[in-house]
Amino acid sequence: MTVAAPGSVSAPARDDVLHALDDVRDPELDEAVTALGFVASCEVSGSTAEVHLRLPTYFCAPNFAFLMVADAHDAVSAVPGVDRAVIVLDDHFAADAINAGVAARAGFVGTFGDEAGGELDGLRADFVRKAVLAGTDRVCRPLLAQGHDVLSLRFGDVPPSPELDRLRARRGELGLAADDSAPLLVDVVTGEPVSRRDERVHLGRARLARVSIEANTGICRGMLAHRYATTEEGTQ
Repeated sequence: MTVAAPGSVSAPARDDVLHALDDVRDPELDEAVTALGFVASCEVSGSTAEVHLRLPTYFCAPNFAFLMVADAHDAVSAVPGVDRAVIVLDDHFAADAINAGVAARAGFVGTFGDEAGGELDGLRADFVRKAVLAGTDRVCRPLLAQGHDVLSLRFGDVPPSPELDRLRARRGELGLAADDSAPLLVDVVTGEPVSRRDERVHLGRARLARVSIEANTGICRGMLAHRYATTEEGTQ
């Protein structure tokens, strides 16, 4: 980062913009667009940052694509020193509409009109709930293997790990308690503790969510690599 004069904001560096994009996730896969290789390029000129995004197929769902482009715009715009964020989705059948709609801050309905069927808050929440279930499985599997009664555990009882931090963050996005005193197993809709009667079903759903996300992630990585003839992850 360039050192700024007193009272001014330094020009953003490319690394600052990429770091901001680490917080932008594919809503279905719950992985950063940077880690998935969805960032095709990132360039900074003065106070303008231009980012090009690419997806595994030409026909990726437009609602998913819109969320990623809009989230990328918000993330890059928030980088200190960025006065203009240009986020461009490439090689997608709805790219022109999405790029224009995000640039105009028109929202999904304002971009697609009657075809939209509503804004995407509900869809986003559904995917975060699925991410919470998948994260629950990732945290609970080693505990179960060690013989722990996970139903009785609270966050503060679980050894620190990146997976636990990730689960805390996703629960927080849903407004569900994730402090040390919060139960590890909760209903992802109501936030109520899971009962002993429902424990097995809940853990089964958590495992299914994890397997589904991991399988889809593998498929998307393979399709992206095939489409762009590369096995490299990250920005090109």
